[in-house]
Amino acid sequence: MTPELTALALAGILQGVQFTLMSIPANLELGPGKTLSPRDQSRLGGSLEAQLSEKTARLYRALNNHFEGLILFTLAVVVTVLGDKTTQLSAICAYTYLIARILYVPAYYFGLTPWRSLIWFVGFLATMLMLVLALLI
Repeated sequence: MTPELTALALAGILQGVQFTLMSIPANLELGPGKTLSPRDQSRLGGSLEAQLSEKTARLYRALNNHFEGLILFTLAVVVTVLGDKTTQLSAICAYTYLIARILYVPAYYFGLTPWRSLIWFVGFLATMLMLVLALLI
């Protein structure tokens, strides 16, 4: 398996870990009556995120942010690997993305400003660089 695909697999595991980190406190805070429901805002009295504690809501937003980033990263890995454009630099970019996403979770949870945004940007930049490299090499 290429380093890029390994980083993608690990990013998928990270997504599962993030889901667990968010869902356990969310279920404890909201109870199964809300979390197992169809989550209609009219029945719940607003969005579930608005009813979470501050830190659990941050975990919720970090999880959703990784879903968004994971789409682009997956695209970058697929284009790089299927296009036979893997290089040492694309592997470094893939692991840079992964490390940035790992660091992003505690940075968001603890409200580390501006570090959370800078960490996000490093992961985004690594993903964009992979795509550009795949087109140029």
